[in-house]
Amino acid sequence: MKETVTLTQPEQTRVLVLNRILQGQLTAAEAAHVLSLSVRQVRRLLAAYREDGVAAMVHGNRGRVPAHTISPELRQQIIFLAHTRYAGCNDQHLTELLTEHDGIVLSRSSLRRILRAAGVVSPHSRRPPKHRQRRERKPQPGMLVQIDGSPHRWLDAHAPRFSLLAAIDDATSQVLAAVFREQEDSHGYFLLVQQLITEHGCPVALYHDRHSIFRPVNARETLEEQLAGERTPTQFGRLLRELGIGSVVARSPQA
Repeated sequence: MKETVTLTQPEQTRVLVLNRILQGQLTAAEAAHVLSLSVRQVRRLLAAYREDGVAAMVHGNRGRVPAHTISPELRQQIIFLAHTRYAGCNDQHLTELLTEHDGIVLSRSSLRRILRAAGVVSPHSRRPPKHRQRRERKPQPGMLVQIDGSPHRWLDAHAPRFSLLAAIDDATSQVLAAVFREQEDSHGYFLLVQQLITEHGCPVALYHDRHSIFRPVNARETLEEQLAGERTPTQFGRLLRELGIGSVVARSPQA
């Protein structure tokens, strides 16, 4: 009694194509195009088909247990250890422990598949969030004034956008000066400082961001700057120097 051979859909397609070659309806080159194979592969298949029939189309590994298959017994041992001795270990740590102490060598991805299939989830250790250390405010008004620009449709939802340049005292949060400009520019900050000094006097220092208005654009020092031991200030920087007002840049050691 002959054993019945069950073919997959691709294998059935190969049989149909090979039969058409034997019937003279297709050439080997045409069959190779249909099966996405080379002509040499088609000829080898055809020779095997002539010799062994349909059984030649069955892949040689069908029904075989892969050489690297993890046995059910080993799977159960891994799951047991994950629940008992190594409870609370994540996948990577558990993989290392199994290799070191139990002689069970397998990849983290294989271990992960075994554990997830058994409903074992890898614990995630959450690091405590890093709390941003806020800078303490100055103890007295006038010691530090924050300046910045904010573009917005300040007048109306359909009106043009303006930049509001403002100076705010660090100790009291009081708005000391404010100027509307079409955009954030040096002239606007000159007017802002003029208003600030006229109404409240010179502050000890101004706190500002890294905009090119306040600090040099070039990251590298020029030879002249290296010889002088300092960066060439911008126009706004020269203004602060002449007025004796300090400059504190955001994200700098002074800030």
